[in-house]
Amino acid sequence: MQLSDGVDSARAWLAAFVGGVAVLVAGAGAFPRQVYDGFLWRYFWGPVDADAHGASCAVRSGGTTERLYSQAACRGAEGIYAEPGYTAVSTVSYAVVLVFMLIGVLLLLRKLDVRMSKRFYFALFPFMLLGGALRVVEDVNATFVRENLGMLVPFPSVAVIISPFIYFTVFAFTLAALVGTISLARRGVVEDFEPVLGGVGAAALVATVGYLLYVSATSAVVGFYPAVAVITLGLASLIAAVYWWASERYAPYINEGTGEMGILVVWGHSVDGVANVLSLDWTDALGIPVSYGSKHVVNRATVRYTGEFYEAIGQGWLADAIGTAWPFLLIKVAAAVAVVWVFDRQIFEESPRYAYLLLIAILAVGLGPGTRDFLRATLGI
Repeated sequence: MQLSDGVDSARAWLAAFVGGVAVLVAGAGAFPRQVYDGFLWRYFWGPVDADAHGASCAVRSGGTTERLYSQAACRGAEGIYAEPGYTAVSTVSYAVVLVFMLIGVLLLLRKLDVRMSKRFYFALFPFMLLGGALRVVEDVNATFVRENLGMLVPFPSVAVIISPFIYFTVFAFTLAALVGTISLARRGVVEDFEPVLGGVGAAALVATVGYLLYVSATSAVVGFYPAVAVITLGLASLIAAVYWWASERYAPYINEGTGEMGILVVWGHSVDGVANVLSLDWTDALGIPVSYGSKHVVNRATVRYTGEFYEAIGQGWLADAIGTAWPFLLIKVAAAVAVVWVFDRQIFEESPRYAYLLLIAILAVGLGPGTRDFLRATLGI
């Protein structure tokens, strides 16, 4: 792929990346209060700092950072302050960076002439689970901070697994594994890179989950409720199996483009749906001493409208009997099936790289949060 003036697109992307970083570093050095304190710290590092320390906000003044633990103290603070979470500026900035990085991935895949195939898709599956598991490590770390037990992962190292930096962490790890395994395959060390790539992701996932189980076994503030994992993974697998059997028998055209990849899409979004239902409606029945709330916009709306529907038909008792989150699972499954249907054979034939990357992103959107939700509930944090 070349630009109109003959400049290699990959080199142009790399030059833009290096140039952008250089401008930010130079600006922060020349104008620390305006560029670093007023922009980089306020919108990006400050919120992560406050989140990592379990603070209501972090305040930067005179080149030093102070964490405050009440909203009243934050409102009365002097200096530049940042609260955990996203702002309009950071959200737009991360969206721009995400698009820029996706362009870079496409250029890299072209440069490396990577074969886009079902094997490649399945090889990336463990990395999607890994992202959710790493988020739970940060959740455990936050639990330790709340209980005044110090940090399980010290600051600033913990920042790499706090949203949104964790997305870049998983992206960089996946990219390094991809380039490394392709290099091994082309040097003849391994026959195909896909199984090795999947093995790297699986090893990292096992290590992360193993670490979480170790903390659970050795800490009084982290519990273990295996029924959550069993029900979530079991029910999601059952839904995916029923979907595959029914679609192949009665509507095989749905899977014409994705084939077996469609099973994974439905399974991943079913994990998210089931985990939400269990976390919102069934924690008491499962003996989990934690209450969870809806963060997903669609989830919140589903829970609210379901409760209002119960009241409208004079059956408010249903909220306690069967819960209000179960329609969210139906929505997730229906949306996943619709996506699989849309990805027909023509899409993969015309733009295979775009099609595979988009399908990977769609699976990650469901599986990442779902993995985090069911692991958090499994650990009771």
